Amino acid sequence: MEYSKLVEIYERIEATTKRLEMTDLLVELFKAVPPEIIDKAVYLTQGRVYPDYAGIELGLAEKLVLKTLNFTTGVSDERLESLWHELGDMGLVAEQAVAGKKQMSLFSEKLTVSRVYQNFADIARAAGGGSQDVKMRKLAELLHDATPKEAKYIIRTVVGKMRLGIADMTIVDALAVTFGDKERRDDVERAYNVSSDLGEVSKALATKGMAGLSDIHLKLGRPIRAMLCERLPSLAEIIEKIGLTILEYKYDGLRMQAHIGEKETKIFSRHLEDITEQFPEIRDEFRQAFKGGSCIVEGEAVPIDTNTGEFRPFQEVSRRRGRKYELEVMALDYPVHLFLFDCLYSDGTDLTMKPLSERRATLERLIQSSEKIRLSKTLTTDKVEEAQAFFDEAIEGGCEGVVAKAPGSFYEAGARGFQWIKYKRDYKSEMTDTVDLVIVGAFSGRGKRAGTYGALLMATYDKKADIFRQAS
Repeated sequence: MEYSKLVEIYERIEATTKRLEMTDLLVELFKAVPPEIIDKAVYLTQGRVYPDYAGIELGLAEKLVLKTLNFTTGVSDERLESLWHELGDMGLVAEQAVAGKKQMSLFSEKLTVSRVYQNFADIARAAGGGSQDVKMRKLAELLHDATPKEAKYIIRTVVGKMRLGIADMTIVDALAVTFGDKERRDDVERAYNVSSDLGEVSKALATKGMAGLSDIHLKLGRPIRAMLCERLPSLAEIIEKIGLTILEYKYDGLRMQAHIGEKETKIFSRHLEDITEQFPEIRDEFRQAFKGGSCIVEGEAVPIDTNTGEFRPFQEVSRRRGRKYELEVMALDYPVHLFLFDCLYSDGTDLTMKPLSERRATLERLIQSSEKIRLSKTLTTDKVEEAQAFFDEAIEGGCEGVVAKAPGSFYEAGARGFQWIKYKRDYKSEMTDTVDLVIVGAFSGRGKRAGTYGALLMATYDKKADIFRQAS
């Protein structure tokens, strides 16, 4: 199949903001793609070569891309830099550069989906000495034969910015329509949630139809998409919603999913990243804490003061994310303890469709608390007064609040529902009293608040001392 067929659909998708239109266009694409390469077409549409959990990314720096464009098109470095600053989209830069080639190729071949995918795979896997040359050569091979529009999406893919606005769930919708019907959409989503791999799901559907989804199971070493929580403004509403409730401390840390096998332990983040090497002490501690053959467990890694046992700010554990060097030193400087709250798999058995009470019992049987790995603190109650006391205890202990869970709830991977409800201190709808405060400072924002303020530093006026004292 020619790569231009994908590009044609991408152009039409980019021209709309309507999800239903995007879904229809993806259905048109998936119906045209041969079954043997549909996984490649899905990955390319996602802007990647492998599923996220594989940890293999294209990740070419813009400077390397500009250098390759200069080499393949003859457009000057100065012109390319100018276009980049003017357009702010490396794909558009590539489109104009290829359109304005100084010398046309006498011999070129039309790009196919398989060829584009294979070159991307070679780029992603290139490592070690000479890897930059390999990346440039493989990219240049594609650009040499690409039309301007093809170059646009080739470059967008390698820099990780497809700009199509397609969410994974839109692809799930399109796959359900293409290979079954809308009524089976939940089955497709379930397969995606337990595999975290739309390429695998699409291949199963294209080759076996809806029956192929039965071949997709939860597997050790492959992360499952995390179940999420809803929120309500009071404990009374939570108890009314759920009834008898398992309350857990809500720790302010990094959510971890640990896959413990007989030979190896792997740890994944909530976003399916393999973070095993960044937390070597937690990986190694499972050898002492785990009493079983294999399992998948979930918990929250919390930074801790080893002298006092008190919890430290979340920012300390975030400093260990993405580290490749001095990992043992970071483990000593920013120690964490892991508090486990769920068990999703045990010795070949998928537990996600078992009630939480049963999963928790399995967790308690398999995990023996150790220095760095413990079970989350829980309380089962249907009384608001007991829930409030437990919440106050959690706050006093340095937690964010509590998570309320229905004892009979299944683990609905990737879903957000009222089977799990979080209640944090800042959700409370009222204060017990009013206060007079003055803003005396601010902290730099992170993530969505980058470039603005993340939090304000407040103070209250001490009349006797005639100074402002920090509020706490």
